Amino acid sequence: MKNFLQVVFCLLAITSGFSQNYKFGKVSEEDFKKYGTPSSSHNAVVLYKSQTIDFTYVEGEGFQQENEIHERIVIYNKEGFDWATKKVKLYDYSASKEENLIGLKGYTYNLVDGKVEKEKLRNEGVFEEKQNKYWKKTSFTMPNIKEGCIIEFTYKIVSPYLSIDDIDLQYTIPIKTFDLSVNTPEFYVYREHLNPRAFYLPELQKTQITRTLSKTERSMYGHASQFTQSKTDYNVNVIKSQASDVPALKQEPMVGNIDNYRSKLILELVAKRFPNQPTESFSTSWGKVAETIYEDDDFGKQLDRNNFFKKDLQSLTVAENKMQTAANIYSFVKNKVKWNSFVGYGSQNGIKKAYVEGSGNVADINLLLVAMLREAGINANPVLLSTISNGIPLVPTVSGFNYVICLVEEENFRTLLDASDPYGSPNVLPQHALNWQGRVIRKDESSDWVSLSELPLSSETSLLNVNINSDLAISGKARSNYTNYLAHEYLKNFLNVNKDDHIKQLEKEKGDVVISELAFKHSKTSAKPVTVSYDYKLENAIEEIGGKLYFSPLFFLGQINNPYKDSERLYPIQFNYPKVIKSMVNIKLPEGYHIESLPQNEKIVFNGDSGMFSYLLKNNGETLQLLINFDFKDALVLPSHYEHFKTFYTKVIEKMNEQVVLKKV
Repeated sequence: MKNFLQVVFCLLAITSGFSQNYKFGKVSEEDFKKYGTPSSSHNAVVLYKSQTIDFTYVEGEGFQQENEIHERIVIYNKEGFDWATKKVKLYDYSASKEENLIGLKGYTYNLVDGKVEKEKLRNEGVFEEKQNKYWKKTSFTMPNIKEGCIIEFTYKIVSPYLSIDDIDLQYTIPIKTFDLSVNTPEFYVYREHLNPRAFYLPELQKTQITRTLSKTERSMYGHASQFTQSKTDYNVNVIKSQASDVPALKQEPMVGNIDNYRSKLILELVAKRFPNQPTESFSTSWGKVAETIYEDDDFGKQLDRNNFFKKDLQSLTVAENKMQTAANIYSFVKNKVKWNSFVGYGSQNGIKKAYVEGSGNVADINLLLVAMLREAGINANPVLLSTISNGIPLVPTVSGFNYVICLVEEENFRTLLDASDPYGSPNVLPQHALNWQGRVIRKDESSDWVSLSELPLSSETSLLNVNINSDLAISGKARSNYTNYLAHEYLKNFLNVNKDDHIKQLEKEKGDVVISELAFKHSKTSAKPVTVSYDYKLENAIEEIGGKLYFSPLFFLGQINNPYKDSERLYPIQFNYPKVIKSMVNIKLPEGYHIESLPQNEKIVFNGDSGMFSYLLKNNGETLQLLINFDFKDALVLPSHYEHFKTFYTKVIEKMNEQVVLKKV
């Protein structure tokens, strides 16, 4: 009997989260008492989320998809205010084939003098935006947001399409209760996938229910119309999940797109199977997806349009030198057509219009580049990829790609190009495009994967000359050279910044340094090194205790904080590209002091030759010279190597902060 009661109490505890009444519009004082005080470090918590996906039969049109959402969220502080804004992406290619958001309602609840006050979401808080010819976005912001408020909203997305959007089962904040129901008619076959990279996987329950489909058919009898009704029973496949205390998706530094590790349910449409009809298969491969995209008017056919640029092409072609010709055309397209900030693998308005108007989306620019290179006799092909923000798709799908670049393959050189990036150069792509691999499509429509991870080594080389002044401030000259991706990053941050703001940003990055005489040399792209030099002065760089001087010889070139402090790591560390950082510091010793102690020279290694840090300090009599070499060849550190990497990085930071001690003679 005792064991029986224990089982009953356990079942009551498990189901208590689902028995609470979350009826829309009903928030009480008890809800504020129960949830008003944060129980964790999170800025907000989802108290309840329900999502129901169903298919409703519409006479004359067939089944349409309905996706109904209801969320209730408590917001604890200002950092959580972002959760009061919701953005919903909708497919909007034509009036007859568009998705619509209907039934939007929302309230904000605040507890004022012990009473619940609620404010309704009004039309002025709802915004619609046409993003491109395929997509629109509806966004809304809840009114009267305050610390400690509870917000609630509900809406339904109605879609004529059978494909089901990925279902997020986890947020970056906890979810107290999550009810999910997906109901699909037996006529449509879906293959289920849970994100294998996720660390939280809820339990799914699968059942079947029976529904009745009613149809009205019209027939002519003489001059009169006759209507007959028929009813057919059919099965509905049901997937349910009732989860409580869903953990937040953990945020970690240097993780790339955290969405790649989110718990989600992917339902892949693989077949359509109606009675007395042949089965229609939708199962596909990445090769078929690439072929479908290539046959699109906004993609493959754009590559055949070449009459409008032939005159300009003549001056760009260098006989017997394909590499120079490719470089000329790449530079020409970069300058001729500017990126309008829209991504996509399909041309927005056609490459000819982009050429004439001097503006276009990523596809306009890079398909134009491919077309011009091909016309010049160079083996160039488009490469489809998914940007970092678009994530890494788990199943073959057209939406798995949202970007296109160019691949040149000749006998003596192979180059990846993105002419939409003003700071780029051959094989130096914008970081948002560095998402592991892309799919190259050749003229015969065959396709293969191409690596986006074989990147050139990027370097930062710094020289710091240091004079120790009588007031224990330091001053001198500094110079840094940046190559490849580090040059690209510097140009992106500072090319269009005026000199004063450039100095202010550098001073902010380097602490209490005062900078003057800034010189910034570059070729506007990462094809050549970027050089930055300046004069500097740093107060309080040296500490005097008992007649001795203490200082770290790297000064503001060193790194003080270690971002890798967690005891464990769930996700890989992504550096995006291999790099080497070299520093030389020449310190002129002040008169009347001699060296009492110096840090030991040391070499620290990570995972064979994946990472290396060397520290070499030389006493040259009147000067000290420090040589630092921080070499990291791998752009990715797996969680299984995290403990070793954390130890390595901790030792590096400690070494950088070790001090020289000078003593008065």
